[in-house]
Amino acid sequence: MWKTILRRIVIMIPQIILLSVLVFILAKLMPGDPFSGLIDPNISPERIEELRQKLGLYDPWYVQYFRWIGNLFNGDLGLSYTYKMKVTSIIGQRAYNTMILSLFSVLLSYSISIPLGILAGRYQDSVLDKTIIVYNYISYAIPSFILSLVMLWLFGYKLQLFPTGGSVDLGLNPGTFAYHINRIYHLVLPAVTYAILSTTATIQYLRNEVIDAKNMDYVKTARSKGIPEKVIYRKHIFRNSLLPIAAFLGYSITGLLGGSVFIETIFGYPGMGKLFIEAIGSYDYSIITALVLLYGILALFGTLLSDIILSIVDPRIRIE
Repeated sequence: MWKTILRRIVIMIPQIILLSVLVFILAKLMPGDPFSGLIDPNISPERIEELRQKLGLYDPWYVQYFRWIGNLFNGDLGLSYTYKMKVTSIIGQRAYNTMILSLFSVLLSYSISIPLGILAGRYQDSVLDKTIIVYNYISYAIPSFILSLVMLWLFGYKLQLFPTGGSVDLGLNPGTFAYHINRIYHLVLPAVTYAILSTTATIQYLRNEVIDAKNMDYVKTARSKGIPEKVIYRKHIFRNSLLPIAAFLGYSITGLLGGSVFIETIFGYPGMGKLFIEAIGSYDYSIITALVLLYGILALFGTLLSDIILSIVDPRIRIE
């Protein structure tokens, strides 16, 4: 298994190289540059041209690419033209916020989807099952930005139950109990929205697995032995129905740093998704290329992690 994992990682190397080339070229094809309309008007056009020459923006794309890759191997993702800070520092700050939001959202998502999926499969074609299916259709069909706007308007502005922006209130001392409680308070609304949107696949797959498992021979044998239904569902059907969840778990874990562009932007939550939108609007190539490359690498490792988790959950599945 370890040899296979190592081989998969080696195969990822040319994929990451190709991804880095595509990301860099696409970023350079964007119209304008970091100095387009975003510089202090007191700075003369001559000074702007001098800065462009100094930063090598007129060099051939392959020269800029290899310079970028060289800096990347040294742990330098470049300097943000907008924030005047190192990209690694900016992404580190935003990644922490996104990881907390996404982790909270994933926990909520599984807390909702696992019970609903099991109940829908157990009571197939009942009123409860049909209600869950309707919920699933709605959560699947509604766009994320529409649900985010509705949740923000209803619970943020109309009822004023939750904050409408930021990750924590100003004036609180970091590390205190009130500070952490306030962070959780800011997380609730975007996390619930994120969770509602991400329950669809888990509910549907789990429902189908439970329905299929009910007719399996091992379940019929357990029933013939007089084992109570609750025990059958808890110890037999539920365990064997976890494979679809395990298949998505790798993507969920590596997606923690991916964030949600629409949700973070609409709720004003300072995470990586919001940073990505801000970087596009300001032509901040350093942040754009770093984030897209990071998302791509996370997706590749998510595939590998899902395979590893599946092999651990089900001994019958092995990476060969």
